[in-house]
Amino acid sequence: MVCKLCGPKLSLCGLVLSVWGVIQLTLMGVFYHFKAVALLEDLPLEESAAGEEETLETFIANVEHGYMQNALNCWIAALLYFVTLVVSGHQFWMNNRSSVSM
Repeated sequence: MVCKLCGPKLSLCGLVLSVWGVIQLTLMGVFYHFKAVALLEDLPLEESAAGEEETLETFIANVEHGYMQNALNCWIAALLYFVTLVVSGHQFWMNNRSSVSM
């Protein structure tokens, strides 16, 4: 037996937000994967300590690692939104099915 967790309006809201989240985060993950220059400001770069000089090679390695880490984070968040999409879609279907059978 499957129970309803939320009503029709909340499940529809969850559907819309989940679709939007999946699309946006998937696209952002793709842009991070292809190293879009516009997203450079959002990379988690560590500042070098006082007295330490950062070479160009280490800076490039840190930037590439930051891009790949952010792409992975976006794809994980998109998968979580997809799970929310499935749950909201199921709840929307359950609510519509029960309203038709009345």
